[in-house]
Amino acid sequence: MLPGNSACQGCGSTLALRWVLKALGKKTVIVNPASCGCVYVGLYPRTAVSVPYIQMAFAAGPAAASGMVGGLEAQGKKDVTVICWAGDGGTADIGVSSLSGSAERNTNYIYFCYDNEAYMNTGTQRSGSTPAGAWTTTTPLGKKESKKDMALIMAAHRVPYVATSCSSYPADLYGKTKKAKLIQGMRYIHILTPCPPGWRFDTGLAVKIGRLAVQSGMWLLYEVENGVFRLSPPSRKILENPEKRVPVKEYIRAQGRFRGMSENEITLLQEMIDSKLEKVAELDGKPLFF
Repeated sequence: MLPGNSACQGCGSTLALRWVLKALGKKTVIVNPASCGCVYVGLYPRTAVSVPYIQMAFAAGPAAASGMVGGLEAQGKKDVTVICWAGDGGTADIGVSSLSGSAERNTNYIYFCYDNEAYMNTGTQRSGSTPAGAWTTTTPLGKKESKKDMALIMAAHRVPYVATSCSSYPADLYGKTKKAKLIQGMRYIHILTPCPPGWRFDTGLAVKIGRLAVQSGMWLLYEVENGVFRLSPPSRKILENPEKRVPVKEYIRAQGRFRGMSENEITLLQEMIDSKLEKVAELDGKPLFF
């Protein structure tokens, strides 16, 4: 990532991409289906990245990445990493078919979903990744359905490596990306990337909001390597030390998109998170699937 881009101030996605490219190096090719990334990368020749960056239709990102992998293999080029850099709309909704197909084939590339939990580039419409209770322009009273768990959906494809991360934990993201680079086959990393305009918080709070998501248990950091589930240190810390867990209310009330949630709804959400963490404790270090 070069100095200067056209992203919104405080964008978690650009912070995440900066660390991903630090981990992968210059011999990287990016396929970016329609998303905020198609805007903030800028217009050629004054782009914000110094690696090949191919913009693609919403549904075709994984297909284009698969074709890129095939072309490089045909040329005998084994030192180039192909990645797909996609938003949650292009991952959980419009692109899920081609993504699933490339996972079933175990195509040798890394798929990154930067998840700002709505279609932010086109005006903050709800996606399958929008959490329950969140305001969007298409859910003005708050979304009723739960967030789709894409990381576990991808783990169910039995790909070699799946991980979650957050732009507020750059060392975690950097380490997981470095690990993924050395693995052959399909790899999937799902990154929570707070979005100030869409989530309705001050631009200077992007890192803090992401940390609150993890510290409250609203967002878990983990890896599924060869089918074995392992919590990452930041999430294991709140699991093993409940007294250090931030109340989910602190995360919810820090964002305007949840302004419609009642105290009773927040209490129910806290109970759900507590129950989820108890179940996660039983999974840690064990195979997810038979």
